[in-house]
Amino acid sequence: MQTPFLRSRIHRLRPSATLAINERSSELVQAGRTVYRLGFGQSPFPVPAAVVAALQQAAFIKDYLPVQGLPELRQAVARFNRSTLGMDCQAEHVLIGPGSKELIYHVQLALDADLLLPSPSWVSYEPQAQLAGQAVHWLDTTEAKGWKLDPDALAQAASHQPKRRKLLILNYPNNPTGTSYTRAELVALAEVARQQQIVVLADEIYGELHHQGQHHSMAQYYPEGTLISSGLSKWCGAGGWRLGTMSFPSELDWLLRAMCVIASETFTSVSAPVQHAAVAAFNGGPEIRQYIHNSRRILAAVAQYVYRALVALRVSCPPADGGFYLFPNFAAYREALAKRGISTSSAMCEYFLQEWGIALLPGSAFGRPVEELTARLSFVDFDGAAALESLLSEPEQVPDQAWIQQHCPRMVAAMEALRSGLGSL
Repeated sequence: MQTPFLRSRIHRLRPSATLAINERSSELVQAGRTVYRLGFGQSPFPVPAAVVAALQQAAFIKDYLPVQGLPELRQAVARFNRSTLGMDCQAEHVLIGPGSKELIYHVQLALDADLLLPSPSWVSYEPQAQLAGQAVHWLDTTEAKGWKLDPDALAQAASHQPKRRKLLILNYPNNPTGTSYTRAELVALAEVARQQQIVVLADEIYGELHHQGQHHSMAQYYPEGTLISSGLSKWCGAGGWRLGTMSFPSELDWLLRAMCVIASETFTSVSAPVQHAAVAAFNGGPEIRQYIHNSRRILAAVAQYVYRALVALRVSCPPADGGFYLFPNFAAYREALAKRGISTSSAMCEYFLQEWGIALLPGSAFGRPVEELTARLSFVDFDGAAALESLLSEPEQVPDQAWIQQHCPRMVAAMEALRSGLGSL
């Protein structure tokens, strides 16, 4: 069917790669195939019981809430940010949205600014900029430096068309690489951002899942120009609840007000029961702290297991600092793959899925060159509820390799399938 009435910027877009791989994997499973679902970045852990109970208790609440968000929730988010990020956050500078994804889009819709994106970056930042009609400038990074943005590269990009305002989206721990920034690295980037008056959107949705609990926030070093994006989907396991938060400095109150106007004409307000339940999540308490602590322990152990398996297979990859991901590079197999007509990351991932039942996302979906044989690997194909219960029942347990073999058998099988597949090339 012809689409003569679609805007050109819409016509060029394709469905989100992360959602597409999940749907494709589901189709293969329904057809009877064994698929190791390493392509979709959904938390493996259940929502904490206390937060579920709070949602049940709030299910009767039917009234619209304020556009900016439930006041009690904004207060809880502000306290959470002050405690975990060390930032001066006040409730009047917090906005609640239907997922951080929507709020990030609204920032790009509201700001008249070119988007600066480190390569690789999450799949939806660039399409959102295209939807908003904003120019995108990719900033190259290297595997040798952990795929992290270099301050000199940022300064050079900011000097291009100096009269144009710039928005930098900096995501850490990173999706798709799993690496994060040290305090010194953030200080260096903050210095450039301040000099160039760049607005920084720090997507810290994985911050609470830094494997060693050592997350640092850009807001500590560039408070006047940094927005903090977060939500419930990753550290609280509530992706389907669709609740995101964005925290603004007082200096960017004008942007917050503009986004509230956009919100009033689009999503109106976030689900009332979900907002009330989120108060329990952000207020924390012993159960929430234990949940996060054990989630970190499990993710760190599985990340290390998968990283070692990849290295043993001659697949280069920086170790993960946090979150759910590794970003392996299969360059060592380029010649063997070429013999099968495979020369791009997308063709490689298609082959892995069809031949070996391993679902990965190609590096090209994250802004990497199409010929680079990188891919995102989500190491979350395991029963998170059972894994958490194991550590709760025996807190002294160490999630070592034997523990992983018992509690994460699909990840073990996935690495064996990859070993067998690469060995057959």
